[in-house]
Amino acid sequence: MKSVKLAILLFILSSITSLKAQDRDVQLNKLFNELKMNNVALTYEAEQKIWKIWSTHPNDQKLTERLAEGSKLVRNKKLSKAINIFTEVINLDPKWSEAWNKRATALYMLGDYQGSQDDIDKVLELEERHFGALAGQGLVNIKLENYEKAIESYEKAKEIYPAMQSPDIMIKQIEGLIKQQLI
Repeated sequence: MKSVKLAILLFILSSITSLKAQDRDVQLNKLFNELKMNNVALTYEAEQKIWKIWSTHPNDQKLTERLAEGSKLVRNKKLSKAINIFTEVINLDPKWSEAWNKRATALYMLGDYQGSQDDIDKVLELEERHFGALAGQGLVNIKLENYEKAIESYEKAKEIYPAMQSPDIMIKQIEGLIKQQLI
C-alpha cells in the first residue's frame, strides 16, 4: 500500500514538473514573438522577462540562488570562485542552459576563449534562441580572429532579437577589423 501511495505521489510530482516546463516554454515562445515586434518598450520588457526566466531554475530554488551567487562573484571579479559555483550547478543540472552561459561568460573574462566557446556550444544546444550566448560567441570569435563566424553569430542574434543594438555595432567593428587585415 505504501509503495502504491509513493508511486502516485511521484507521478503527481513529475506531472507538476512537466506542466511547469510546458508553462515556461509557452511563456518563452510568447516573449520571443514579442522580441520580433517593432516596439522598443515592449521588446525591452520581453528581454528582461526572458532573462528572468533563464536565470530562474525551473524547479529548484537552491540552484537559482547558487546561480545568483556565482553571478555576484562575476560582478565582483572573483571569477575562479564563480566558475566553481557554475560548475557545481551544471553538475547538478546539466540541462540548465543559463548555468552554462554564466560559466561561458566567466571563462571569457579569464581569457579562456576555447572553454567559453565550448560552454556556448552547450548553451545553444539547449536553447538555440539564446541571443546572449550568440552575442558572447561573437566576442569569443573576435578574440580568436574568426571574424566571419563572429559576424554570423551576431546576425543570428539579430534574427532572434531584431531590436538588439550590439549586433549592428559589433558587425561594423568586425568589418573594420577585416579591412585592416586586408591593408
